[in-house]
Amino acid sequence: MAEPFETFTSRVIALPAENVDTDQIVPARYLKVTDKAGLAEALFRDWRFEEDGSLREPRFVLDQPAMAGRRILLAGDNFGAGSSREAAVWAMTANNIRVIVAKSFADIYRENCLQNGLLPVVLGPDQADAFIARVVAVNGAAPFTVDLPTQKISGPGGSDIVFDIAPADRMRLLEGLDDIGLTLKHTDEIVAFEKRVANAQPWLQTAADSRVR
Repeated sequence: MAEPFETFTSRVIALPAENVDTDQIVPARYLKVTDKAGLAEALFRDWRFEEDGSLREPRFVLDQPAMAGRRILLAGDNFGAGSSREAAVWAMTANNIRVIVAKSFADIYRENCLQNGLLPVVLGPDQADAFIARVVAVNGAAPFTVDLPTQKISGPGGSDIVFDIAPADRMRLLEGLDDIGLTLKHTDEIVAFEKRVANAQPWLQTAADSRVR
C-alpha cells in the first residue's frame, strides 16, 4: 500500500535533462539496502557527492538550500530509462517527492511510480516547454499546484495545464493502492468464486482454506 495521493502545492525542482536513466537516479551499488528510507541520500548520488562523501561544487540542484521541502520534480524526455529497479522510485519518495512532470517516462519507471504513490505527469512537447518556461520565470519563488482529481496544474505565469491519466491509474493513486491493494478490493468476489469452485469441484482442493466455509 502507498500513501494516498493528495493535491500538492509546492515549489518546483527544475531538472529538465533528457534521458536520465535509473543508474543515474540510484546507482546499482545501493540496490542491496533493505530500508527504503535509507535510499534518501542515494538519489542522484554520483551527481551530488564526491567519492569522499562531500557535496560536489557547484551544488546539484537538489542540494541547493532553496530546494528544501519541494515535492514536485520537473524532468525532461525519457525519464527513468534503463533498468527496472524500483529503488529509483523509492529514492524519490524517501526525499518526499510525490510528483514528477516530464515529457515522457520509460514505461517500467512510470509503472513503478504508480505502484508507490508517485504521480507521473506526462505533458506534450508544447505544454512541457511552456511549463518549463513558467518554472524558470518564477525561479522557484512561487509554488504550483498539482490537482489529481481535476487533472490540472495551476500556478503563476499562465492558465491551468490539463494533463491526461488513465482512470484506473488515477484511482490507484487517490486510494493509495498497489497491485496487491487493487486485488484486495475484490476480496468478496474472490472468496465467492473459491466457494463455488470448492463446492463444484472438491477434488481440486489440495489444501484447506480458512476463508472458504
